[in-house]
Amino acid sequence: MYATLVQLADAKLTRELAQVATSDDARIIDDALMEASLRGEDRSSWPTDQVTVADDALVHITRAIASADSVIDGYLRNRKPAPYAVPLNPVPSIVSVWSRWIARYLLHKDRVGTREETDPVVRDYKEALKFLQLTADGKFSLGADDPLPPPGAGEPQVCAPERLFTFDTLQDYGA
Repeated sequence: MYATLVQLADAKLTRELAQVATSDDARIIDDALMEASLRGEDRSSWPTDQVTVADDALVHITRAIASADSVIDGYLRNRKPAPYAVPLNPVPSIVSVWSRWIARYLLHKDRVGTREETDPVVRDYKEALKFLQLTADGKFSLGADDPLPPPGAGEPQVCAPERLFTFDTLQDYGA
């Protein structure tokens, strides 16, 4: 996975993930339980039924990350002129961010009553897709291991018409 559950917890998305990943027929997971679940910490102090709901939420979140990673891989496989070998290893940090943004959007897809132009979830999702398209078009680099040659490599080329006034054509007009 390009984004990890710990990275989602580090991004302060614990409460939001508990709200969107808990199934509709269950009580929303306690923030502390969601945090412990995301970080893989001990959850023995919570009742078994709540831990089961948290595990179901983790499955939902993990599927969203896998779907986001598939979207990213689709763009990177179409990179022109040299496609990336996917999955990326090591994962550039920007790709992890894009994976989180896309997964977050996928988890929120059923949300209603928000304005698309002011919604940060939609804004981040569209931003990720924009940069993925730029990457696929060869206009955005993922870093030092990028298979594209660096811009400006080689000698500068000059394209101009032949010179009209030279030393030879002006020698009759000299002193």
